[in-house]
Amino acid sequence: MREGAIAVVGDKDSVLAFKAIGLDVFPVEGEIQARETVHTLARNYSVIFVTEKVAIQAEMYIKRYKARAYPVIVPIPSAEGNMHLGLKGINANVEKAIGADVLFGSED
Repeated sequence: MREGAIAVVGDKDSVLAFKAIGLDVFPVEGEIQARETVHTLARNYSVIFVTEKVAIQAEMYIKRYKARAYPVIVPIPSAEGNMHLGLKGINANVEKAIGADVLFGSED
């Protein structure tokens, strides 16, 4: 794994801007390509930013890597808009750790 290597995976419109700041970008089209790309990059990158759509498409691979220290896979909004997937993940982790939803106060 290249230390400090950062990749960005998502639709072309969402990821190309990251190339300007020096990150490795991987535009994908479709669910199969999204899953294969995340799986392949996980061996070589410390951090992988994925658009929320890719996070949903590659969910089974992403769950596999959550228990490991690396890679860190972070969902980000795409050019299509924000699905709040990142906030939902943070809320779920906090709720699991302390047993209550203290961030957003939803009642079940």
